[in-house]
Amino acid sequence: MQIDVPLINEAQIGSRLNAAIEHNRRGEFALLLSLLSADARDMAQFQWQKELDNAEKLQRQFELPPKQALVADLSTDNNVTDNSAVFAEQGARAFQLQQALRPEALVIRGGEPIAMAEALSNCDLTTRLRQRGQLPSPKMDIMHFADQLAIQRNLVPLLASA
Repeated sequence: MQIDVPLINEAQIGSRLNAAIEHNRRGEFALLLSLLSADARDMAQFQWQKELDNAEKLQRQFELPPKQALVADLSTDNNVTDNSAVFAEQGARAFQLQQALRPEALVIRGGEPIAMAEALSNCDLTTRLRQRGQLPSPKMDIMHFADQLAIQRNLVPLLASA
């Protein structure tokens, strides 16, 4: 059996298979299906690649290392890498090697300006947590105006006698 229109490449097989099924041509369908082999997965048009975003493309193109971790507060993170002991014991080259193997996290000051960070570093833990929104602020019950007037009226006789 021969196919009436020659195939140029494997990309045309899909539409030709659909046409063979539509017109009930079993011989053409079997022939086209036999053209597909296990090797077809190695061809470019049959390979599936996930789409990379722009940052990942640039990272691959320039062979950049993975992003370095950022730490805003060293007191809360217990899993911080510290390569300073290697520098003190073995010198600068050993430190550079250790930094390449297990990089330290970059310490950033977080979302608050430097003046606020300095002020918060002098405050107690409760105030720092409240400022960062991790601790709810105390709920203040505001008295109704009529209740305030009643309390003031009760205080007037006490102040007059004193």
